[in-house]
Amino acid sequence: MTGPELLVLWDIDNTLISARGFGKLMYRQAFLDAFGRELDGPVDLGGRTELDIIAEILRQHGIEHTDEASQLLANALANSFENRRADLPGHAEVLPGALRALEAFADDPRVHQGVLTANLQSVARIKLEEFGLAHLVDWDVSAFGDDHADRAELVRFARERARHIRVFTHDEVVLIGDTPHDVHAAVTAGVRLVAVATGRSSKEDLRAAGAEIVLDDLSDLGELTRQVWKTAAQGNRTA
Repeated sequence: MTGPELLVLWDIDNTLISARGFGKLMYRQAFLDAFGRELDGPVDLGGRTELDIIAEILRQHGIEHTDEASQLLANALANSFENRRADLPGHAEVLPGALRALEAFADDPRVHQGVLTANLQSVARIKLEEFGLAHLVDWDVSAFGDDHADRAELVRFARERARHIRVFTHDEVVLIGDTPHDVHAAVTAGVRLVAVATGRSSKEDLRAAGAEIVLDDLSDLGELTRQVWKTAAQGNRTA
């Protein structure tokens, strides 16, 4: 293929779907299953990777943060989602414009789209499968919350996994997400970003975090597409 190409990486929670607290319920069940005790206090997800969240939960509960303890809770979390996957549609919904945007990018041969998500890989698959979205992304160019604790590092994983297609320069990678953590990941990794104010963070919050392009949501496909390609066209960085 000649001409420009993009690697578009989607956040999932509150960008493509709204889960309305389902993840917190799953964490509570997972902690009980893993350690035989109730989770004490709130669980702050908010765009952080699962490895980061798990490490904090272990510390808060006086459990030594070993690889074994972390894996125990991660496995329990994956099992909780698997066991309750049929309940997910009753607690969540696809956000306006998300399906249409995914379909449009999937149909564009210039775009290779995956997910860059804080979720465990198994959980990410469950979420998109239950809403009929999983076939629209390339799982082989994606990165997940069990790849690394630092969300910015996930960009490196995705770019490396996409090398079988081609080497995507920094300016040819566009993140789409809804939290300051997404903004930080893009800025730190030196890639492009289109932020959407579809989660808890306002447009002002996202701009304050460093986002230059912030949309209200994904409902205007023309504007989303224009901004995704604009971010790539503006860049001067190289890989």
